[in-house]
Parts: sequence; structure tokens; C-alpha cells
Amino acid sequence: MNHRGTHVLRLDALARVEGEAALRLRVEDGSVTETRLSIYEPPRFFEAFLTGRGHTEPPDITARICGICPVAYQMSACQAIEDACGVTVDGPLAELRRLLYCGEWIESHTLHIYLLHAPDFLGHADVVGLAREQRPAVERGLRLKQTGNAILEQLGGRPIHPVNVRVGGFYRTPAPEELRPLAERLRQAREDALETVRWVAAFDFPDAECDHDLFALRDPGRYAVDSGTPAVMVGHDQGPALREFQLAAFEQHVQEGQVPHSTALTATLDGRRYLTGPLARYSINGRWLHPVAAEAARDAGLGDPLTGAVCDNPFRSIVVRAVEVVQAVEEALRIIDGYEPPPRPAVEVPPRQGVGQGATEAPRGLLYHRYALTEDGTLTEARIVPPTAQNQTAIEEDVRRAVQARLDRDGPAADDDELTLLCERAIRNHDPCISCAAHFLDLTVERT
Repeated sequence: MNHRGTHVLRLDALARVEGEAALRLRVEDGSVTETRLSIYEPPRFFEAFLTGRGHTEPPDITARICGICPVAYQMSACQAIEDACGVTVDGPLAELRRLLYCGEWIESHTLHIYLLHAPDFLGHADVVGLAREQRPAVERGLRLKQTGNAILEQLGGRPIHPVNVRVGGFYRTPAPEELRPLAERLRQAREDALETVRWVAAFDFPDAECDHDLFALRDPGRYAVDSGTPAVMVGHDQGPALREFQLAAFEQHVQEGQVPHSTALTATLDGRRYLTGPLARYSINGRWLHPVAAEAARDAGLGDPLTGAVCDNPFRSIVVRAVEVVQAVEEALRIIDGYEPPPRPAVEVPPRQGVGQGATEAPRGLLYHRYALTEDGTLTEARIVPPTAQNQTAIEEDVRRAVQARLDRDGPAADDDELTLLCERAIRNHDPCISCAAHFLDLTVERT
């Protein structure tokens, strides 16, 4: 196809995201020479807000970073503080935390699948148009999301920015009879989750692959959610090589830097571009999926996770997310079925001088926190590395490849509207904290 001269595509506003961003593409003589995802939201200074605060405050403060996945911020914050104070939370309290996290995975993944991502594959501008054509499917998605919200409300006190989480555990823990209604909802949700996998697996996926290093927590024996050791899968397209490092060495391997076009930091992993999130989790932890989720993955064409199958097509991330919803439902049922109330709702976490790290798997990927404390528990330093910032360069590369593949294809030249939609889809694959499905890119084209 013919794309002579220079095109500069400016997609000035990404609305309905957790923050503000834009995309700029430069095409010269048929080649994409520049892709810039610009996060231009003013800095929010959460790390600065935390400095000078007491050691019990980070879970409530950091929960406000994201309204979609506040539990991820609370759990990573709690782990970092407890690590600094030399306290381990285990037993029923740890299981309740994992249950709370499962609720967040269910509601966040379902929001993305049904309200944001599915319309791209089915030719609709938004979920409203999708509901007109496939009302039962959208209702199924809303039921699933309500189930996740119910878990957050029961354990966290409310579904958004939970207030029952504290360093050391919870302010209040439920009695077994309080969890039984959740178990009934989850049993009903299991079939909705399995049907979701079948539904999205039938979508038409573009041919694409990513060669980014994959980065996720690894928790042998179970699918990593709330704990694990950082693991990197390198060269997964030519036979994967997996290596691990201790969380204490995170900042030696993950290096953040500032780019002129974005207020968000970008990151490299040992000097290389990398991707965190569902594709990484599935490829690194798939062998520990619940049998029901593993079977759903095989039936969906993701290969056999029990033998180390790798999914490297970013457009199929929607299928992996659907499998993770099944996993979260099954894991939540397991925890509720075996639940025995802890003797107290929280363990004591007395302050001490030290530095602590915490990392968990937010729906969008690995989330890292580090805090330095004085003897009385005052925070002197805070470091938070969210998954969307880590994925920024991988998203830019995926957009570049998707556009380049379209430009190289025989047939009519792609117009600006088509390229805009393609860029939107490539960005949505990674669910960068987008809260609602819509046309979120306004396009300006400069031609020279």
C-alpha cells in the first residue's frame, strides 16, 4: 500500500481512563517511526503525601490512587509496612486478604471485558450498543461484576476504597455464616465466568505477537495473586528462560526514568522492555491454575497451561482475563469453604526503624511498594511502582506494530479513522486503568 510522505497522528485525549493521556504517531514513507503514549495528568504526589505519615496510614491513603483496584494498593502497602516492622500475617487473615483480592479481580476484569474491550471485537462503539444486540451477555457481565463487588463490600466495608483493611489484618473479620451468601453467589457466578471464557474465545483476533520480557510474581503451588517472588520470562518466543530475584532487589532490576512526553515514569527491567499483567501471569503461573480454569483455558485455545503454554498475542489478553475470572471464582470458593475465623481480626504491628517492600498482582500487573520508617513508625520515604507505568513502553511498541502491520497490508490505504480505532484497540488490550468503554481518542492529523 502507498503511504508516502509524513503523517503525524495526534490522538489528543484518552477520556475515561484513570488519569489523562494522549497518543502521537509519526509515519514516514510507510514506516511508523515514532509512537508516544503521553500521560499528561498533573503529578498526584501520593509518595510525597505519605512522607511524614504514621505507619498505619498507607493502606487508606494509597487506596485512593485507583477506584478500580484499591485493594491492590492496600495489600501491597500492608505487606511493605509489615515487612519493615518484621511482622508476618498468615493463616485465616492471609486467606481473607486473598479472598478480598479475588473479589477485586472478578469486578475489575469483568468491567474491562464487558464494558471496555468486548465492543471492539463485536463492532460496537460502546457497551450501550453491545447491549442492544447482546443484552443477555451484558447482563451476565453485570452479574459477575456485582459478585466481585459483594466480596469487597462484605470484607472491605464498601466496594470502592474499602475501609475495613488495616496493617496487620482487618478491623473486623466475618463469621462463617456471613460468608455463606457469598459462596452461593460464587457458585452461580462460576457458570457465568465459564460462559464468559467461551464467549470471548469466539471473537476474531488479529494475528499479533509481542516479544517483550514477561514479568510477574511466581508463587509455586498456586496462581500468584497476593504473594510470590518476582520472576522474569526472557526470550519466550524462542524457548522461555525463567529467572527469579528477591523482592528486596526489585529496584536493582526495575529502573524507572522520565521521558519528556509523559508525567508518568517509564521502566525497564535489566535494561529491557517488558510487560506485566495477565499475559505474563498466565505464562509464568499457568501450571497452577485451578483445574476448572485450566480446562477453560485449553478449550479457549490458549494451549495447555499445565505444560507451560505461553500466550503472546496481546489481542487475546481478553481471553486470559476471562480465565482469571474463573480462577478467582474457584479460589474464592475454596477460601470460603475452608474458612475458620481467626482468633483476632489483626495482629499487632508495632513500629520500628527499617525499610520494607511489598508486591502483589493487581489486575493490570505487578504492583510494588517500598517504605522507610523511623523508630516511631513515621514514613521518611515512599516508593510506588504501578503496572500501567511499567507497561507504557510495551504499549507504545504494540501500537507501533499494529499500525505497521496495517500499513504493510495489501489493499486500500488505511484512513485516519481506521488507524484511530486500531490504536484504541491496541491500547485497550492492556487495560491501562480505563473505566468505561467509549471512543476515547480524538484525532488530529498533520500532513507534510
